[in-house]
Amino acid sequence: MESFNRSTIYDDLVNVTTYDIHLDNNSEISLNSLVCSPETSNDNGTELTGLAKFNVLYAGVHGYLSVVVCLFGIVANSVNIVVLTRKNMLSSTNVLLTWLAVADLFTMLSYFPFALHFFIFKEPDLYYFTTRYFGWICFLLFHASFSIVCHTVAIWITIALAIFRFLYIWFPTRGTTYCSLEKAKLAITLTIVSTIICLVPNYIVNVNGDMPYCDPKTNSNVIIHTIEYRSGGAFRVLENVNYWIQAVFVKLIPCVMLTILTVLLIVAMHRAYKKRMALKRRGKKAESDKHNEHNRTTLMLFTVVVLFLITEFPQGVLTLMSSLNKEYHSEIYENLGNLLDMMALLNNSINFVLYCTMSKQFRHTFIGIFCKCCPKNGPGWRKMGVVSSEKNGFATVTTHV
Repeated sequence: MESFNRSTIYDDLVNVTTYDIHLDNNSEISLNSLVCSPETSNDNGTELTGLAKFNVLYAGVHGYLSVVVCLFGIVANSVNIVVLTRKNMLSSTNVLLTWLAVADLFTMLSYFPFALHFFIFKEPDLYYFTTRYFGWICFLLFHASFSIVCHTVAIWITIALAIFRFLYIWFPTRGTTYCSLEKAKLAITLTIVSTIICLVPNYIVNVNGDMPYCDPKTNSNVIIHTIEYRSGGAFRVLENVNYWIQAVFVKLIPCVMLTILTVLLIVAMHRAYKKRMALKRRGKKAESDKHNEHNRTTLMLFTVVVLFLITEFPQGVLTLMSSLNKEYHSEIYENLGNLLDMMALLNNSINFVLYCTMSKQFRHTFIGIFCKCCPKNGPGWRKMGVVSSEKNGFATVTTHV
């Protein structure tokens, strides 16, 4: 969910066709690019560009797609939390994955009502992200800040996950010390606290804006609500600070770090693969199998990181280009905003599928909790036991994956 990056309200409210309103994320998931009518041209007769036409058409289905993805994501992330917090799943990796699921869950819980009111049930005579109801604009203000906090937390937890896994693979003898349960909890705490503090300017610059509107139903003037972006005067500095915090802290640095960590994980996985092959050639099958289990866990976590990178990298590039060219921001970034939101929503909901397909321990624990009617010790099943995290440390997860 992203926050409102900018809100420009034109002086002539009657002739306005587009507010430059943009909800920037992570998670990102944003209230991007405003579409004011299903027309293919502006009020001044200017033909819309290809991207603008796409944005108009996609806005009509974005709400419905978002609601479906959010419903699945809410259920999937709730299941992730339940499974990952079981005693036999306790490890530093799973603590990070649990809080990643919490951040994704809150992101979707916030986006679901937003998509319902401002897309699916949007009144046809109103512009996008405007409403007749003061309560809904208060919710939109909350969503604009809350969603970007959740998405940013999810991004940095993913970065912490990649760092932990790299350290564990690259330093096998000291990995359990570097990646302990206490350090995972500390990383999560620092991530949440620093994100809330760094995004304080974003909470301040967004404000409710009232505007007169001629209601076509009653042919009378009424007040409708939208979000304005405070700027000018004392807010000029705050506006710039907010922009660069989001551009650097939420977009660019995470994209660079995810890219570097992805490369490092590939190198570490290749190194671990060669070690496993060497053990296999020497006839040490038990040790080779153990390394194979570790590699499968690493592959699963690597997939989580890569999917985040695929989602965030386009937004990081667009943010960088927008900072250099304002026309690029309005003509390209805003018109792709809703599509980028959908990519982020899909990323927030897909981890459950990854865990079920790539982690045997997660799959067995899930079946044990939610499928009581299934046989516990059927053919091909392995009885699961509780593994002491103190004895095996970080390897608790990898032993059964």
